[in-house]
Amino acid sequence: MRQEMRLPLIVTGFFFILLWFGNLYAQEKPEMYFTDRSSGKPIAKDPKVIYFNDAYWMYYSIPGKEGKGWHIGIAKSNNLIDWEKVGTLNKMSTYEQNGLCAPGALVRGDTIHLFYQTYGNGPKDAICHAYSTDGIHFTRNNSNPIFRPTGDWNNGRAIDAEVCFFQEQYFLFFATRDPKGEIQMQGVAVAPKGTDFSKAHWKLAHDGPILKPELPWEGSCIEAASVIEKDNTLYMFYAGSYNNDPQQIGLAKSEDGVHWKRVVQEPFLANGKAGTWNQSESGHPDIFKTKNGKYYLFFQGNNTGDGLSWYLSNIQLKWTEALPKIHN
Repeated sequence: MRQEMRLPLIVTGFFFILLWFGNLYAQEKPEMYFTDRSSGKPIAKDPKVIYFNDAYWMYYSIPGKEGKGWHIGIAKSNNLIDWEKVGTLNKMSTYEQNGLCAPGALVRGDTIHLFYQTYGNGPKDAICHAYSTDGIHFTRNNSNPIFRPTGDWNNGRAIDAEVCFFQEQYFLFFATRDPKGEIQMQGVAVAPKGTDFSKAHWKLAHDGPILKPELPWEGSCIEAASVIEKDNTLYMFYAGSYNNDPQQIGLAKSEDGVHWKRVVQEPFLANGKAGTWNQSESGHPDIFKTKNGKYYLFFQGNNTGDGLSWYLSNIQLKWTEALPKIHN
């Protein structure tokens, strides 16, 4: 073969190799693939999505620079795929001195109510409340922290808040640990309909865990409950096992918000296969319903398994025979 013919063939072959790798990467990377690099590393965790003032808002956890504390990032979107960061919620009060993270949120009237946890205090971590009329600037509740559980079944910790209105009262779902601090599990508190979400209004709805790890894939942890109502039934998407163990997402349902039954015994959403972007975990879910009735499950994932990166994504769900399914 002449030299002048060999070179175009080599170039063409190299082009197809690049194209093949590009297609492979495109298949592995989901349509929504969001992270935050403000800490110097690509880390965004614990997504919570709401619709407010004609836009989608997402609140999520981000570490401080050099790993100092945690903060809450704020992003906006018009399509649930492309997100732009618009702000950060930083520590302000003494109870937030080690950080704040794991946001939950709901919209009531013209106000966003944010529920988040303090960070870095071990069994003393607790749930706090703040509110905003613009989505970016928040006023803290004067009674913060608003909730920590009591009783001899837990160690007093409360993290990963999720608040929803159901059967004429507000339910606060939270993760806590057993007295030894080894097993992470779910608890629930309630507040009356007209609450301002202050500390005095929250009471344990059940003096014990409402869901604790029992299945092999759940390991020693159930956390990060995300709850939605459909046809007078609550559905809870939860994270089973600790981060990168791998953490995967399960599903349970309840008629009263207190007594829960698993819908599936295997993960509803498993971690990805080897080589995919979420092979280390698919964790910390957030279920969200759009104004036009579509359902999306947001979650975090990574493929490093070392805590040095986390990305946020979503998948669309459909409801079949009163149960959610992944929309293919």
